[in-house]
Amino acid sequence: MQIRNVQFKGSSERIAQVPKDALPDIAFIGRSNVGKSSLINLLTGRNGLAKVSGTPGKTRLINHFKVDDRWYLVDLPGYGYARTSKTTRDDFAKIITDYVLRCERLHFLFVLVDIRLEPQRIDLRFIELLGENGIPFGIVFTKADKLSKTQAERSVARFSEALREQWEELPPMFVSSSEKRIGQQDILDFIGTCLGNG
Repeated sequence: MQIRNVQFKGSSERIAQVPKDALPDIAFIGRSNVGKSSLINLLTGRNGLAKVSGTPGKTRLINHFKVDDRWYLVDLPGYGYARTSKTTRDDFAKIITDYVLRCERLHFLFVLVDIRLEPQRIDLRFIELLGENGIPFGIVFTKADKLSKTQAERSVARFSEALREQWEELPPMFVSSSEKRIGQQDILDFIGTCLGNG
């Protein structure tokens, strides 16, 4: 699948404000500073679409981008950034859980994980929440350019092992690097298949 046209359609503080049409949402989420904005820019081929920041926790709203008038790419707030106040963290959590668990237009969710890190408890907890609620999701390992191919493979295997403690069947997994443009086509082709276009 190729993306030809992307339009920013709006930011929402709650799910009552998301677009009301029947187009499906393909959403992206992860811990703050996981490289979500860079991945969104890579997938769409537009460098300034999602704002890349050195300060974690910048995405505070649900951002909808209409793609080729067929589906929405959704940029969700990051979770688990410790330097925001507890109240703010709770607000992020409510925005996230309301959208992920209650928004009927959500078609598929990509959970982004930093490939350089050991499996993080907060990521595993969030993935567990998705499983408990039957939310269709896949995992994108970001920042693969920071590791050798062997190190990256080990990291994915380690994460898979952690998941197997609770999962019989593993979700789809993708390795990506915005710097080296790795994973772009694999993820886009998967989205195409998800939407019945591929």
